Amino acid sequence: MARGRRAAKLAAGLVLAATLAACGGGRQREVPIEDLTAEQIYQKAEFELETNGEPEEAARLFSEVERLYPYSEWAKRALIMQAFAFHSDRDYENSRAAAQRYIDFYPAEEDAAYAQYLLALSYYDQIDDVGRDQGLTFQALQALRVVIEQYPDSEYARSAMLKFDLAFDHLAGKEMEIGRYYLKRGHYTAAINRFRVVVEQFQTTTHTPEALHRLVESYLSLGLTDEAQTAGAILGHNFQSTEWYQDSYKLLTGRGLSMEAKGDSWLSGVYRQVVKGAWL
Repeated sequence: MARGRRAAKLAAGLVLAATLAACGGGRQREVPIEDLTAEQIYQKAEFELETNGEPEEAARLFSEVERLYPYSEWAKRALIMQAFAFHSDRDYENSRAAAQRYIDFYPAEEDAAYAQYLLALSYYDQIDDVGRDQGLTFQALQALRVVIEQYPDSEYARSAMLKFDLAFDHLAGKEMEIGRYYLKRGHYTAAINRFRVVVEQFQTTTHTPEALHRLVESYLSLGLTDEAQTAGAILGHNFQSTEWYQDSYKLLTGRGLSMEAKGDSWLSGVYRQVVKGAWL
């Protein structure tokens, strides 16, 4: 949402700040919020947000516009700004709630795209390191997908696509973390299941080359050379310039094995797709 509209009203906000206090005997008296117009409360909220740097107070004032002047044009503006102020204050739950109300009440408005984007950010900005629960990542992906699919021509679509890719990569990173944990402890079948998820479901992420190498390691540890060679073959076809290819090459050739597709495992199916150009 354009910030120029808000900035353009800062001067009006300064004037408003002066009118909010009536001087008497050297003491200031603040005008009750109920005595202010919707525009005055809105401008006061903008002043708190942009000049005083108080997003929590700004959110409270924007909510007052919605409460005192429901269904007005100012209430509509205040609702989207309320979501923005809550997000600025890292109050993601209330930001999400305000954004969702805007989408529910004003689905055809131009700012509906921004409301959906804020809703997605309320999940995305809580994604932390890969060791944490990934429920928020799934929710972020779903909300970002809505921005991309429902508002493809909006100014937020490209940013949503970039964040979607990062969140998707984040999920793959979680699978890799768990797979490495199992591999390190010799639980090879459990490790293979995790690396397989990356290869089959997250093949466009940055983790795919390592996942294939870890499959080579895991299958060799189990004595399943056909599967290990096939994983190496996929690495050689698509990721020959990576360190993971070099590591797998040394592992396989060190045992007198080649990097070629063999057998009829699930990896053989992936390899056939790669050769046909249908995978990446």
